[in-house]
Amino acid sequence: MSALLSVQGLRARYGAVEALREVSLEVRAGEIVTLIGANGAGKSTTLMCLSRVKSIAAGEITFEGRSLNEVPAHRVVGLGLAQVPEGRRIFPRLTVFENLEMGAYLRRDRDGVAKDRAHVYDLFPVLRERSRQAGGTLSGGEQQMLAIGRALMSRPRLLMMDEPSMGIAPILVARIFDAVKRLKNEGMTILLVEQNARAALRLADRGYVIETGRIVLSDRAPALLENPRVQEAYLGE
Repeated sequence: MSALLSVQGLRARYGAVEALREVSLEVRAGEIVTLIGANGAGKSTTLMCLSRVKSIAAGEITFEGRSLNEVPAHRVVGLGLAQVPEGRRIFPRLTVFENLEMGAYLRRDRDGVAKDRAHVYDLFPVLRERSRQAGGTLSGGEQQMLAIGRALMSRPRLLMMDEPSMGIAPILVARIFDAVKRLKNEGMTILLVEQNARAALRLADRGYVIETGRIVLSDRAPALLENPRVQEAYLGE
């Protein structure tokens, strides 16, 4: 199967510091691919490069056969690639409903928007209950659900998620991972960056391990779970 997203030789810098060094990966339609690694390894930088928020020094990013290298960040969502950012970054003064509307700001199909909002509420019922509540008054886990829902409102063909479990109570982490599994079963393609490597690999079809800006391992997720190097470095075994 051809890749929905293909990344070849990606390099990125922060000043004189090279954050990414020849990163190559691919995501095929309908699969969950996870990118795991230690803090500072380059996971979030990779996602920011893919969404074009971060400039790249070299390499090629191709989405649905089209190069994204020269595409500005504000056009990426309209091409079908949405990101759930680390730290959620919802609009705290807007209501839950208004935050979801912001996710659909490029769309003009109001019936489709209403249908997708109903799907988000079905996925996360608490958001329906709090639809008129300001986003900033939600718990961390509820804000994460809102951030995911906001990204889904753009009707993406590829959803990128950056550390969805960070700083969230375990019971809400379980609900979020259940929602990710459901999205996968519905056919959503997902690129997942997650600090909980074990949970991420249990959800994913394939995985990549990044260390100091380089991809050092890639394999089917079950094989990575059984890999002694991965177990020692990331699974606490």
